[in-house]
Amino acid sequence: MNPRIESLEKMLGGPRDGALLRFSLGNEYQKAGDPAKAGNCFQEAVARDPQYSAAWKALGKALAEAGNHAGALTAYEQGITVAEGKGDIQAAKEMAVFAKRIRKALALP
Repeated sequence: MNPRIESLEKMLGGPRDGALLRFSLGNEYQKAGDPAKAGNCFQEAVARDPQYSAAWKALGKALAEAGNHAGALTAYEQGITVAEGKGDIQAAKEMAVFAKRIRKALALP
């Protein structure tokens, strides 16, 4: 197993377990080519901090790569709302582009 993933997993459930740890672990799983595990980590990150716009964006990407396009679209839509509310305009724009691509692929308006 990836030593970085092992190191991060050892911190789960400890005093440093939070949205950032889950986000970091998700990124490592994403790099390792496991979007399903990455998605679970990003879901935990947004559960711990629903205002974490980068985690919403990463969740959408992981879900899309895992083939869950409807879930990815939902994540992007929630992420856009969060990002706009925080003034994180660039993240909102990026998620809007990804959401538009998914809608087009799913033939949604």
